[in-house]
Amino acid sequence: MHEIDKKKKDRKFRLTNKTFKFPKAIDDHFYTANYFIKTMKIAQQWLPETVVTMQFFQRRNDVMVCGVDEAIALLQEFAQNPENLKIEAVHDGDIINAYEPALKITGRYQDFAYLESIIDGILTRRTNVATNSNDVLKAAYPTEVFSMADRQDDYLTQAGDGYASYIAGIRKFSTDAQGYFVNIKGMGTMPHALIAMTGGDLIKACELYHKTFPNEKISALVDYHNDTVTQALEVARHFGDKLGSIRLDNSKSLLDEYFVRKGLNDPRLKGVSAELVFAVRAALDNEGFKDVKIVVSSGFNPQKIKEFKAKKTPVDLYGVGSYIVNTMEVGFTGDVVAVNGKAEAKVGRKEYFSDKLEKVTLKKRA
Repeated sequence: MHEIDKKKKDRKFRLTNKTFKFPKAIDDHFYTANYFIKTMKIAQQWLPETVVTMQFFQRRNDVMVCGVDEAIALLQEFAQNPENLKIEAVHDGDIINAYEPALKITGRYQDFAYLESIIDGILTRRTNVATNSNDVLKAAYPTEVFSMADRQDDYLTQAGDGYASYIAGIRKFSTDAQGYFVNIKGMGTMPHALIAMTGGDLIKACELYHKTFPNEKISALVDYHNDTVTQALEVARHFGDKLGSIRLDNSKSLLDEYFVRKGLNDPRLKGVSAELVFAVRAALDNEGFKDVKIVVSSGFNPQKIKEFKAKKTPVDLYGVGSYIVNTMEVGFTGDVVAVNGKAEAKVGRKEYFSDKLEKVTLKKRA
């Protein structure tokens, strides 16, 4: 059984390094800011028994925190004497507000000092992606969201980003890497490149797809020629019940030929507009293709999705990429707020408390 299966049954189950598989280079301080390495050595030599409390917080309200399990697993794997650390933490998926601590560590500074900046980064990245995913899901509800975030950032971020999106509620991913921590395989159909290789022949591209994957429904990308309604009808007529869905991925700089033929030149109709989706849905329904689903992508964020929902736009699946991983409004910081049991912090900082924090016990490593 994968660890994530236990978390599915109990959201408070803490994932471990069996899931995250940290690189051993962390133990060599390869990923640690140099001044933490220096300070750790100073503490070891001159302040060896100094016990600090460090808290990690951020400054935005209504944030879905994520990365806590990963941070705890990091401490278990790499902290010195982890069994002596007092850990208090919220859970991945909890909603926190500004200055509400997500994690507190109490123990000898040199035992965990070199992990501080790594924890900052984990909490920041995972929380941003989880919060962004949550914002998208709330806007789209009850319509599903498909994460297409793989192409919007460095490939090495995919597994962690996918986990954060999963914590928020996304269950469809474009790569195996995005679903790696949560045991979900990537899904998808065809890119514009396949249509290009057939000389722009969408029917041929779909035929090749079906021959290669005969047990899958076809999902046709219908914006290649910027004539979406026409192409949607062409593939529906040709493939009948073999066609499962069509996807609109129109460029926001172009006005679809459907509107051009009608003499409409409203810039608000450019790209994937609600009006275009309605036109596609009506055309399909009028010819009896009511079971063909409509997938939309290209530039979707919570605001655009809310506009679509307000118009009751007939979308069956939203593909979202850039917003999920490129919107970074949350930043975590770790601060020492107590030394040897007494309040001690830089001006402007103090220890914060939260009823959401729960004690976590780390084990002695063999």
